Amino acid sequence: MINKNTILIVDDEESQREAIAGFLRKLGYKVISSPDGASALEIIQKDTIDLVISDMKMPVMGGLELLQKAKAIIPDIAFILMTAYGSVNGAVESMKLGAFNYLTKPIDLGELEISITKALENRRLLAENKELRELLRSRGEIKGIVCASPQMEEVLNLLARVAPSSATILIQGESGTGKERIARAIHYSSTRAEKPMVIINCAAMPETLLESELFGHEKGAFTGAHINRKGKIEVADGGTLFIDEIGDMPLSLQPKLLRFLQEGTIEKLGSSSNLKLDIRVIAATHRDLRQLVADGKFREDLYYRLDVINIKIPPLRERKQDLIPLAEHFIRIYSEKNSKKVFGLSREAKDALIKYQYRGNVRELENAIEAAVVLTRNEAIGIEDLPLAFRPDGKLGTELSCDESLPSKLEALEKKLVLDALQKAGQNKSQAARDLGISEKNIRDRLKRWGYSV
Repeated sequence: MINKNTILIVDDEESQREAIAGFLRKLGYKVISSPDGASALEIIQKDTIDLVISDMKMPVMGGLELLQKAKAIIPDIAFILMTAYGSVNGAVESMKLGAFNYLTKPIDLGELEISITKALENRRLLAENKELRELLRSRGEIKGIVCASPQMEEVLNLLARVAPSSATILIQGESGTGKERIARAIHYSSTRAEKPMVIINCAAMPETLLESELFGHEKGAFTGAHINRKGKIEVADGGTLFIDEIGDMPLSLQPKLLRFLQEGTIEKLGSSSNLKLDIRVIAATHRDLRQLVADGKFREDLYYRLDVINIKIPPLRERKQDLIPLAEHFIRIYSEKNSKKVFGLSREAKDALIKYQYRGNVRELENAIEAAVVLTRNEAIGIEDLPLAFRPDGKLGTELSCDESLPSKLEALEKKLVLDALQKAGQNKSQAARDLGISEKNIRDRLKRWGYSV
């Protein structure tokens, strides 16, 4: 077996070095040996080393010092430490400094082989994740996804690993957590990036229309079908189909989707022939599909077909480390969009944002920041600029200045009241309309006029 990885063995005992080196060469690794930490560091600086296996106790420079200095030169270098003086404290310290594993002498060669395999695989995955995430950022398709928190760091790591594959993905998370953003990031970092990403929302249309939208129809298939029409699945051929709110798909349509996932073919309404397609499916829902299966509202076999790779996006209230970076991100976007010079948040505004619970998640935060950017007259958003729901005193906030025209005053106040009502209702437009005493259409018309997606 030939292995392209290069391993550096560092030990002041020549017999130990040679025994391990001989074993690893038989496994196919390229092996370099060094009798001390200082010479090992010189090798690391000039040669490409994938993994270091070093003794802990050596003259002049011990294993822990070598580990620290090697990581300073090559942060992703894999490291395994050995010692005849094993201790829990030594193991903990080495792990904190970045060692992959800690083995005690005499070395069990079987255990060493397993440890090497895992260390190199871990290094490969870390390098792959880094490369893919850089690709995501360079393409600009990770816009709005902030990973200051460990929870989102984990999501992005998983995203980077699954993006190049063709596996079906199920994204789960509350409304407003950014499921569509994640789906877009996956598509645009995949080999299908040059092909279309087609989106369909199962909750946004009636059952009869949804079937035609998904699968298409032939002329004369039903009353009003005057022409042949491609469905969303066919339009997505070669690319990605994003099925949003899959939990709201009617039971009657689920067998057709299941057949497509199993066989890669569809049958249009009114057609007797099958159409073979190559599509990557990403589905998303805010609902508990397992519970829907238990309640008989979702097919179990379809659930398992969709749940090949599962990405769970945590709600914003559970990753508050992302709050301020996200808020500052939205400030930059909406300051530029509205030609305003707003550069940050006051301490009181930050405290208010952190204390809020965000039933509407990232979408609610984004709407709040957009409103605050529009309304503030300062270079930093104050607590008085935030929507009422964010302020403990419940006061309306910034007074409207006398040098503004009456229509602009009324427009700003109207916008503030509508956005506040939406935030209070968790972005539920029907509830917000009831709270304001106006129709849902009235709210949708205003949001459309102000440039919001409806």
